[in-house]
Amino acid sequence: MLRLSIAFLAVATLSACVDRTAQVTVPSALNVGSAETVYAATTRGRNPDGTFNADRGERVQYHKMTVSIPPNRTPGTLEFSYANPKPEKQFVLANTTDLSGPRELANQLRGEEDVSIFVHGYNSTHTETAFRAAQLAHDLDIPGSVLIYSWPSQARGAGYAYDLDSMLFARDGLEKTIRDLKSIGVKRVVLVAHSMGGALSMEMMRQAELRSPGWSRRNLDGVFLISPDLDIDVFRSQMDSIKTPPDPFVVMVSQKDKILNISARIRGTPGSERLGNISTIEALADYPIEVIDATAFNSDAESSHFVAATSPALLSLLSSARRVGNTLGNRRRGIDYLIPNNQRNPSGATEVVLSETGQAQVATQ
Repeated sequence: MLRLSIAFLAVATLSACVDRTAQVTVPSALNVGSAETVYAATTRGRNPDGTFNADRGERVQYHKMTVSIPPNRTPGTLEFSYANPKPEKQFVLANTTDLSGPRELANQLRGEEDVSIFVHGYNSTHTETAFRAAQLAHDLDIPGSVLIYSWPSQARGAGYAYDLDSMLFARDGLEKTIRDLKSIGVKRVVLVAHSMGGALSMEMMRQAELRSPGWSRRNLDGVFLISPDLDIDVFRSQMDSIKTPPDPFVVMVSQKDKILNISARIRGTPGSERLGNISTIEALADYPIEVIDATAFNSDAESSHFVAATSPALLSLLSSARRVGNTLGNRRRGIDYLIPNNQRNPSGATEVVLSETGQAQVATQ
């Protein structure tokens, strides 16, 4: 526990050295970098200068952000600054425009049929989330538009407990965001959630299902949980409530995820696994989901807790799979072409293990 306390103290001290809520806008950055549009729905509070903070807001607010992505960068890298950003090497916020509500969002989307919602995890600011979503959209060439759901994380190393409460607070806002997108004519909504954002997404789907069985499959065309910081028993109870989850439903894991090991220790269960670092899918065998084991790409990734976004090799593999899916007219958005359909478990969970050479193999139980 002493080592764990020292680690958290170091993170908290480092976070205090800079104002991570700073939102520096540099329109001229687009003269250097390439533009990536990121829409935002947020339940964060707002400062007088228009920046977003960790307070819990009373309503969902929408706006549009333009992110400048630096040239000649390696896929998976995300470099930015809280002051005096350098567009030649860093992600830079070039513009932000408030939207009055769903109707104005619809005008901006101009009939867009595909929207991917990115839900961030613990210890994240509004602008950092926009940068990560822009990086993923750019590196994976995600089709359609990307929208972040920015919930009120305290964005402090020592803010884990606050973030847990905020995650629960944010369930209604995420559900409303999806309902708004469907109401303005978006045909396909895909949920991509990282870490504690996975817990938020599961809680949101569970509550929607209790009110309206089948809601998740009717409204979501795919769910991707990346390194979910979620207790396995809790996940099972959520899946039991959902019953018919969206298809595809993908959980991406890495057995070398150090952050999830710390999360288990915080909860007093140092020997247990979180959903995002499971070593076996035995406890998930009855659910129609796919578990992708990306442990082999850990050494290639900048973050063991976000291998899917920070491993250049894995990004290349996933991007290639998506392009194959588009070419073949695959409505399941390409990722399922990592393995043939006839190799999947038709009645339960399928575990896909990725090798360092980019081969995907179905694990045998």
